[in-house]
Amino acid sequence: MSGLPQFRIKLYADGADLNGMVEEYKKGIVSGFTTNPTLMRKAGVTNYEEFAKSAIKAIPDLPISFEVFADDFPGMEREARKIGSWGENVYIKIPVTNTRGESTAPLVQKLSHDGLKLNITAILTTEQVNIVAKAVSTDTPCIISIFAGRIADTGVDPMPIMKESVKALKIKPNAELLWASTRELLNLVQAEACGCDIITITNDILKKVPLVGKDLTELSLETVQMFHSDATSAGYRI
Repeated sequence: MSGLPQFRIKLYADGADLNGMVEEYKKGIVSGFTTNPTLMRKAGVTNYEEFAKSAIKAIPDLPISFEVFADDFPGMEREARKIGSWGENVYIKIPVTNTRGESTAPLVQKLSHDGLKLNITAILTTEQVNIVAKAVSTDTPCIISIFAGRIADTGVDPMPIMKESVKALKIKPNAELLWASTRELLNLVQAEACGCDIITITNDILKKVPLVGKDLTELSLETVQMFHSDATSAGYRI
């Protein structure tokens, strides 16, 4: 079977290009959106709040995550409560630590138990998952974002960590596990196999979804045809 229907996992588009976000929203493939300050800067966003509110207006009925960027906990809390006031579909991204490596778990606990929907981000270890799992409220929805792609970048297989995290989050039924920093379409298959609830995918990778389940012999032929066509179009001679 090619395409997406075989998957249970939810796809969230990851980016900060508003036109691209709206395009994916209209296609009806994704179930939510995530952003971060780095993606916003790369997309040329100059006014954080203006961009966020425009995105919420354009995408009013799907989860969308915006990240705090203060480095002190009172500042994080102030920003989190303001972001949370922008819309019912908004999730507030809280990094698992600040830049000094101090855990945000106490703040996560406070905000989550106050009913704010959080997306705890930049998680890379099972120890961090266990700490966050204990901190979040049983009643408030939240997302636990593990940067599986960054784990793989170090030469470590992220799948055992993701599987352990699925088990750790069973104590919090309103917590969803998200496979973040997706590098290739294979990660979608891996995330599904691990039991993740969500995977973030960039627009470039989303375009490859129709390739899922494609016959490899057919794909081989199409690849040969592409090489031949490009060589002919370029007028190459030997």
